[in-house]
Amino acid sequence: MVASQQRPGSDWPRAIPAAATILLFAASLDAQPAIRVSDKPETPFKLATFEADGKLQVGLVFGSRVVDIARANAYLVRKAHVAAMTLPTEMRALIEQYETASRRLYQIANYLKGEGGTAGLPFAYDFDKVSVKAPIKYPWNLLNLAANYKAHAEGMGAARGGDGPAAPSARGGGRAGGGFNAAAAADIDPDRDGPIVFAKSPRSCIIDPGEAYLIPPGRTRIDWEGELAIVMGKPAYMVGKEDAHRAVFGYSILYDVSDRGGGKPRRVVSMFPGTNWFDGKSIDRGAPFGPVIVPKEFLPNFNNLHLVTRINGIVKQDGRTSELIWDEGHMIQYITSIMSLYPGDLISTGTPAGTGAERNEFLKPGDVVEIEIEGIGTLRTPMDVGRGPAPTSK
Repeated sequence: MVASQQRPGSDWPRAIPAAATILLFAASLDAQPAIRVSDKPETPFKLATFEADGKLQVGLVFGSRVVDIARANAYLVRKAHVAAMTLPTEMRALIEQYETASRRLYQIANYLKGEGGTAGLPFAYDFDKVSVKAPIKYPWNLLNLAANYKAHAEGMGAARGGDGPAAPSARGGGRAGGGFNAAAAADIDPDRDGPIVFAKSPRSCIIDPGEAYLIPPGRTRIDWEGELAIVMGKPAYMVGKEDAHRAVFGYSILYDVSDRGGGKPRRVVSMFPGTNWFDGKSIDRGAPFGPVIVPKEFLPNFNNLHLVTRINGIVKQDGRTSELIWDEGHMIQYITSIMSLYPGDLISTGTPAGTGAERNEFLKPGDVVEIEIEGIGTLRTPMDVGRGPAPTSK
């Protein structure tokens, strides 16, 4: 028997319909109309920087869950057939581009419908099981206000051996010079009087939520100061108080670690008597920051938030942001009359009464500082022993 010879190309007629079917199916997928997903801020979220699966990510936080915005964006494009777009994967860049990026973030949040819609998604995690980082590393500017709550200013003035609003005199113990007058807090007119503003180095001072503050050797009077942090959203210079909120992106928590002196003395500054702010405020790792940023559209009561600081679970500070002497508008108006602010810059707004200096109580290794602000969350900072000088290469 001779095997039949198959004519070359005899399957081609059958292949044409099969290929056409595949192309038509692919075309039908491409032609599917987009599912309408609202691009309005209807589902609240917070923003975080976190590490999971060996990768640093920016996430939307819904309750106890966080989703990676990059993969959530791809998921939305695939499922809802919305137009593709690229989202920044670094927090400061996201803030800079928020005017356009926010609409996609709103769509992601509205499509997932918050925490309930994250179940089973490979790009969603339990927030307490990822490594949460400071939301921004590092902003261009980190500015702090001193004595911005009347009761705190009065408490610092009345404290035995008080040292003014920040650090001790560079000349050693006792009450600081420099003319600090706590009683004047009652007569301040924020339209007339300027606040005391000092800077911390973002690179040297910001540490992650949950990361230990290392008490320097010989420093026995390390204090707690829980503060609301304003995160700037737009370049700002010469901004009036009425327009200040437009330049704001959102809000977070900052711990203004303060060294009130004691123990090993610092160098004397001979020509300028009074408080040496650098000694007491610019201390290494002295600005724990986070854990999240809440965009301002989701925190409309920013000017009346409840702030509580606990040490080892015991309440030490209990105040409201409505008690600020210089409110958000006055702070931004004053600061931008002197210098420009940029997206991602931080203004730490001052601390309520109840600090260690007012109580003559200070932190030691093993203590845990927890700062909780309504609508934002809790910033936790354990205290640990200090370290020696960093090694230098030869």
